[in-house]
Amino acid sequence: MIRNARMGDVKEIHSLLNHFADKGLLLGRSFSALYDQLRDFKVFTDEKDVVLGVCALHISWEDLAEIRSLAVKEDAQGQKIGTKLVRCCLEEAKELGISNVFTLTYQSGFFRKQGFTEADKRDLPHKIWGDCLNCHKFPDCDEEALQCKVFDVIPDTVRKA
Repeated sequence: MIRNARMGDVKEIHSLLNHFADKGLLLGRSFSALYDQLRDFKVFTDEKDVVLGVCALHISWEDLAEIRSLAVKEDAQGQKIGTKLVRCCLEEAKELGISNVFTLTYQSGFFRKQGFTEADKRDLPHKIWGDCLNCHKFPDCDEEALQCKVFDVIPDTVRKA
């Protein structure tokens, strides 16, 4: 099941994100950042409400949002959880009227399967000046920038919340 993240999920989200951050696969998030941006996060849970995956849709600008912090527990990978989380975030972007979504990732093959294509980081000034300046990898970011046009990827037949 996918649902909005709740306050009680923050410790699980933090642990999951930092597990993959320790492996150099994504950027970790502090507790403070998670609490500040909790409304951005969706979680995929099992029948016992244990968080198996997480993903965030962060609005960057008028018509631009970022998919960030996508992580699925290792023992739950291969079950399309990441795909479902990304799709949920794209559906939300569409419902909000946001047509451009980007991601910075080390997993470009996964995102290409979701309809994302190559993007130039220089076309993402709000991301660069908003978040990247505080990253320990700036200005030598080795993540790949990808983007998608939401209305091309999510057809009009998608459910409405």
